Amino acid sequence: MLNLAASDVSTLYRILLKVYYREGRSDLLKKYSEICLRRIWKAERFSWWMTSMLHRFPDTDAFSQRMQQTELDYFVGSEAGRKTIAENYVGLPYEAID
Repeated sequence: MLNLAASDVSTLYRILLKVYYREGRSDLLKKYSEICLRRIWKAERFSWWMTSMLHRFPDTDAFSQRMQQTELDYFVGSEAGRKTIAENYVGLPYEAID
């Protein structure tokens, strides 16, 4: 969550510096929450997905457990899967502010 807070601060800084102070625009200040929430929901999705893939839940049936293990095996054993995990884990790229 600290990464999300830092990204919110970075977004606000970039909006204030680039758009408001340099260009005199205020339109993006109104979009600050919208911009930040897109990143937050992507982080929430990743957290939910990792939790559902890594944790065992008592009410999970045998098929769902096998699917969970198969998904984990794919992501750990695939370069593309590891890249997806790494990209999401360290934080997605910031949106351009224009």
